[in-house]
Amino acid sequence: MSPSSRTPEAILSELQTIGAAYAEKKPGAREQLINLSQALISSLELPSEAIQRMGWAEPARAAHCRIAVELKLFEALRDNGEGLSAKELAAKANADDVLIARIIKHLVAMNVVGEDGVDKFIATPLSNALTEPKYRDGIIYTYDVAGPSFRGLPEYLKSIKYAHPTDLTNGPFQAAHKTQLPFFAWLDQNPPYLQIFNNYMAAYRAGKPSWVDPGFYPVDQLGEGFNPSNNEALLVDVGGGLGHDLQELRQKHPSLPGKLILQDRPEVIISIESSKGVFESACHDFFTPQPVKDARAYYLHSVLHDWGDDDCVRILEQLKPAMKPGYSKLLINEIIVPSQHATWPITSMDQLVFVLGAMRERTEGHWQDLLKKAGFKIVQIYSYEMGSESLIEAEVA
Repeated sequence: MSPSSRTPEAILSELQTIGAAYAEKKPGAREQLINLSQALISSLELPSEAIQRMGWAEPARAAHCRIAVELKLFEALRDNGEGLSAKELAAKANADDVLIARIIKHLVAMNVVGEDGVDKFIATPLSNALTEPKYRDGIIYTYDVAGPSFRGLPEYLKSIKYAHPTDLTNGPFQAAHKTQLPFFAWLDQNPPYLQIFNNYMAAYRAGKPSWVDPGFYPVDQLGEGFNPSNNEALLVDVGGGLGHDLQELRQKHPSLPGKLILQDRPEVIISIESSKGVFESACHDFFTPQPVKDARAYYLHSVLHDWGDDDCVRILEQLKPAMKPGYSKLLINEIIVPSQHATWPITSMDQLVFVLGAMRERTEGHWQDLLKKAGFKIVQIYSYEMGSESLIEAEVA
């Protein structure tokens, strides 16, 4: 039974059980507590309260967080541990104190910042996190780039008579931003947002189970089977952004042999400040033949969900000739949509790729069919309890 269909009493009982599992640090317990807590709210709130929350409380929170990031209000609270008044915050931001008081009051009500007495506002772990570049950029990206696409979605779908958009160049994103460019091409034309997007990609997965963590994927088997006789490449991260995954892999598995190679578009590679010797970086268009031959593994993380089936087959077909049958592995780190009880991180990501690229997240059956068309077979699918992403291990068929 879905948590949302249970009574408040049943959910409260389940919260106690999962709370005990959380105290024992069992995998997935934190995520289950979040789902149950949200289900409890839905079971208790009146329809009028649900509309208030969705209609203006949450949109106001998003807007006020964007304003606070712009005015560095979170930094001001972080740097003053004793707390600040609205007037003091306004003075630091060079803004009207009545305006700041109203904004900060709502952020207190929505548990973003804290309150320690009358007109005395303090930092919280969340507001402190929003001073870090990767999280700060997440607020900017989700509000400035993704936000207009969601806000314009009802009118856009109405205008196309509720057809199902599948065109990278003609979807909700293009309608909202008044462009004919695909999402990533638009980012290239707007460099500040390209950097913001790349920074946020590290924050999106921060603190969540990773495929390189114990109990997820047997990473050591890559090293055990590594043969450097023809090629020193252990893993090639195709479309790997700024190399966050490679840095995490090397940090958590420092004894792995061989080179780590990052590939992405020139606009991304040029923005990498330093790999600190962790990986080599190279410009590569994944619609062209893979230049690194016989690597132990070729890895794609959240790449294929940005493309339709035909384009995904084209991307995978460029990898196949470079792979050594029986030795090279194809590792695809993506969301797999379950047949029922999908959690909100999965469904919301499906909605995000929908509004940005007219794409969708895939089911296991969809992945099976896609890889078969490209000449691969799935060896095994690795998942983590209550995790959003899975790791698909495949090889040349």
